[in-house]
Amino acid sequence: MMTTEELIQEQPLTFELEYADATREAAAGVVEHEREETAREDHGESRTKKEQILALYEAGTTDIAQIVRQVGARPSYVAQVLQSAGYLSGYFDLYTTTGREQNVYTRFFRNVLSFKTLDAARESVQKIDRLYNYFERLGDRAGQHQAMVLALTGKNRARWSGKQEEAAVFNEWLAAH
Repeated sequence: MMTTEELIQEQPLTFELEYADATREAAAGVVEHEREETAREDHGESRTKKEQILALYEAGTTDIAQIVRQVGARPSYVAQVLQSAGYLSGYFDLYTTTGREQNVYTRFFRNVLSFKTLDAARESVQKIDRLYNYFERLGDRAGQHQAMVLALTGKNRARWSGKQEEAAVFNEWLAAH
């Protein structure tokens, strides 16, 4: 097994650089894809990003990075579309649903996360705190960690949804733990 330093030396950020800055081939692919989309639009056949993602995957483009570049969507959205269609399983990131089974702790945290309103965020943090304390009494550090991960997820989702007060509720709890 390679160390992190060995991996960095072997391929210094190749994937990230390809992902962030499309290569000439990808740029050419995007231009070609845009031409195809323009031709479709001229014939009244405009497709949504979701339809484009599914069509690319079904046509054999299974690399998420390539689909991202061609469609111009976020990686998490592409993964979510493919996961919902049954083409991808086991994918999880900050913006995928917490309703799916991720690990043995998922069932404890189902329907706990909410930040629709300030009161909903407070209630969510209270539930997370109760679960954190439950796992602490059991001596289950992994369970406590999951509670912290869920609070961090709530903070970040609220923050990126423009709900700063709701994000602060999660942040205060995290700072105390």
